[in-house]
Amino acid sequence: MTSYRPLHEGWTLTGGDISGVPATVPGCVHTDLLRAGRIDDPYLDANETKLAWIGRTDWEYTTSFVATPGGRTDLVCAGLDTVAAIELNGSVVGATANMHRGYRFDVSPLLRDGDNEIKVKFSSAYAYAEGQRDRLGARPNAYEEPFNFIRKQACNFGWDWGPTLVTAGIWQPIGLETWRTARLAEVRPQVTVAGGVGRVELRVRLDRLEDTPVKITATIGGRTAQATVDGIEALLILTVDDPDLWWPRGYGSPSLYDLDVVLSDASGERLDGWSRRIGFRDVRVDTTDGGFTVVINDVPVFVRGVNWIPDDVFADRITRDRLATRFRQAADAGVNYLRIWGGGRYESEDFYELADEMGFLVGQDFLFACAAYPEEEPFRSEIEAEARENVVRLASHPSLIMWTGNNENLWGHEDWDWKPALNGRTWGAGFYYELLPRVVGELDPSRFYWPGSPYSGSPDRYPNDPAFGTTHIWDVWNTDDYTKYGAYRPRFVAEFGFQAPPTFSTLRRSISDTELAPDSPGMAHHQKAVGGDQKLERGLANHLPAPRDFDDWHFLTQLNQARALAFGIEHFRSLSPLCAGTIMWQLNDCWPVTSWAAVDGDGRKKPLWYAMRDAYADRLLTFQPRTGKPLTTGGPLTDIEPGSVVTPDGAPALVAVNDGRASWALETTVTRRNLAGEVLASVALTATVEPGRAVTLTLPDDVATPADPRTELLVTDTGTTWFWVSDKDIEWPAADFTATVDGTSVTVHATTILRSLTLFPDRLSPEAETDRAAVTVLPGESVTFTIHSPEPLDPKALTSHPVLRCVNDMKSPG
Repeated sequence: MTSYRPLHEGWTLTGGDISGVPATVPGCVHTDLLRAGRIDDPYLDANETKLAWIGRTDWEYTTSFVATPGGRTDLVCAGLDTVAAIELNGSVVGATANMHRGYRFDVSPLLRDGDNEIKVKFSSAYAYAEGQRDRLGARPNAYEEPFNFIRKQACNFGWDWGPTLVTAGIWQPIGLETWRTARLAEVRPQVTVAGGVGRVELRVRLDRLEDTPVKITATIGGRTAQATVDGIEALLILTVDDPDLWWPRGYGSPSLYDLDVVLSDASGERLDGWSRRIGFRDVRVDTTDGGFTVVINDVPVFVRGVNWIPDDVFADRITRDRLATRFRQAADAGVNYLRIWGGGRYESEDFYELADEMGFLVGQDFLFACAAYPEEEPFRSEIEAEARENVVRLASHPSLIMWTGNNENLWGHEDWDWKPALNGRTWGAGFYYELLPRVVGELDPSRFYWPGSPYSGSPDRYPNDPAFGTTHIWDVWNTDDYTKYGAYRPRFVAEFGFQAPPTFSTLRRSISDTELAPDSPGMAHHQKAVGGDQKLERGLANHLPAPRDFDDWHFLTQLNQARALAFGIEHFRSLSPLCAGTIMWQLNDCWPVTSWAAVDGDGRKKPLWYAMRDAYADRLLTFQPRTGKPLTTGGPLTDIEPGSVVTPDGAPALVAVNDGRASWALETTVTRRNLAGEVLASVALTATVEPGRAVTLTLPDDVATPADPRTELLVTDTGTTWFWVSDKDIEWPAADFTATVDGTSVTVHATTILRSLTLFPDRLSPEAETDRAAVTVLPGESVTFTIHSPEPLDPKALTSHPVLRCVNDMKSPG
């Protein structure tokens, strides 16, 4: 029978002037040196800049183990980062140059009875990548780093949200596998469901030492299939009548079935085994008429998504519990879709198992991002090998619904002045249009493949055309105000985002500046986006009063980020079914940094998280300007031409969006009020909103038209608001309220209107958080914040500046 022995103990690390440092496997050089006290924490202040030498140094991992040779024994390396040579007892075993795939080497002839020594020698990733660049010729790249010339996690070389920390090490499990007769080399289930019957086409490939017949037995849901195999391949088909379907979040239960495969010899003795949990669901993406609609079990699903980057620069820190926490944060925010971005990794089994269990839909990018990639050898062969391995590895997971060829490379080729620089050299088109769809079509034809993100459905069409396929909207952050989201009529938005700093506790843990300022040394180092601070300032100037100090700046930039993404998400959802999905950039961070994330590098929720939760609610009420030809009152929004751009300056209408599974009998009252809370006009509205639809309700002129836009607002009885002018143009009254603390709750009773009232309990205890943020409270009304804190918090501090904030503070003493 196959047996596996991990080799994770007793490793030491040597490189440069470092010798004999204890090493953790799986792990990497940086975390080993940090544990040994040989480097400062790269996440703090500007320590990152002192560690560039690590990525330019060769490293050697060494350990010893005792063995008793017998039978076939393979050294199984699940992941080596990245350019490595392996030696066993002084003899060369093999070499690797790809972080994104595993390797297996027959070491039976090299094993000794007794003590054995294994060495894994890592060459500098920089040296390899720069050598390949010099050999093949430079290619355009978003950053001055050679990440497109090595099959390694691209963001290790730095990004506009990430540090430059070029890792090396045994980053995945390593061990010895001993086997006889035959082993399961590949198990590939293709799972479909049709006509009430679930079907598993199970393709098995064997490695063999003997030609004798072996038996494969597969079981699922009380059904069994067997095959006696003389060769190396077999196909077993299992069916399950009326299976419980796997549904995404919000649509039903993500039902799973145990699929077990056993390999046995002629005597019935077990040789090997394989087990996974699979789910029966039908998946397709409807691209009719230029659209991009995900359909699960014949039900169109509006994608409420987030982009996912590696949750830490150092993979050994990303535990299953940590992933589960991040997934709960996504689920609690109404997210149903995770897009794994192409500059990171093919995500782990822990990631996909959690997604299966929690009902998340997942889109996995192949690992190409923001650069032209050479198609010559050795890259073509390496990329085909990594694609084949990972398509097979992930084929059993019902959460995975699509593969995407790359991130922004098709767009970059057309729009980022690549063509003159390339001068006819390869850039990756052969991968995205030929190799990768061929691999997916051969190994997992049940999965949808899309050549890139963004992509407009045809190589002949501009790849980032919002009227077709998937689009990325970055002019808003880079050059325009966030209200420009309202000018778009996209079919599916796969990236859009707006920056803000992390929570105050995260800043104070990671930055030791005596006085924090937007441009203080630590803050500046933890802003990786070119011109990022200037873009933050532009966003503030467009909407909010000028900050008086850092505390104001921190509050207002976080608030502006939350408003920007809520504005975009609500607008795009209001276009349903014309627009069929939004994937905001981004859920998470990999270190403490000013970025587009909703959850910062220490795992704390920014105000954006709360805004996303509200904007991604199953049932959404949102005020939206409507221009062009009149819409039928209460009718679905179906008369907006795909891709058209209009100026969003129309009168406000109320849009009701229903992503629930039942009809929504809407009854609400909309009032026009002044800042004192007095009702100036009102209307009662009713509508039936069917699942998967958005209904637009026009407002009568006396409600929709203000007498004084600077002193009036619209509000529903559920708290949805609309202001005709920006906060900076409103004369907010000095904030007047009473606040009481009762154990874990803070109740604020407003005497004046309180604009975007927010509580920041992490300023008092780093682990404290609240249940809501940015609540506008009308005069005479109250709001209660529930606090989750591991320790009691000072009531006076909890209800005072800078912990309790609102926009009115800019017009009154702090």
